[in-house]
Amino acid sequence: MSTDPEPSIPREQPPVALVTRPWGSFRQYAWNRNVTVSLMTVQPGQRLSLQSHAGRAELWIVLDDGARVQIGDTVRDCKAGEELWIPAEERHRLSCVGQRPIRVLEVAFGNWRQEDIIRYEDDFSRPPQGE
Repeated sequence: MSTDPEPSIPREQPPVALVTRPWGSFRQYAWNRNVTVSLMTVQPGQRLSLQSHAGRAELWIVLDDGARVQIGDTVRDCKAGEELWIPAEERHRLSCVGQRPIRVLEVAFGNWRQEDIIRYEDDFSRPPQGE
């Protein structure tokens, strides 16, 4: 494990390995790296704040149809299976535009800290930074 206070944050999405086995295959998104993995669920009609993070970059793997993702100024509707790279300090937002909850698997590279969030817009009147 690294003793650096801030783990390195990749500028580009790290390579994803496709590992084949007799029974099929699996995709390996992080191998012995300092990452935090979260499964986000967003209810219909809800969205996260428009936010950025200085201390981490994120790979979002969309698990359900109905996700709308904003990265920078680009907004797009995503389908299950899409993978999206969000560099550190890039504004981003996840919304559920379908009739059912959506899930996105987040692989965060760097130091995941709630205090690192900078909010530019928020539907819930939370503070501009942190929790």
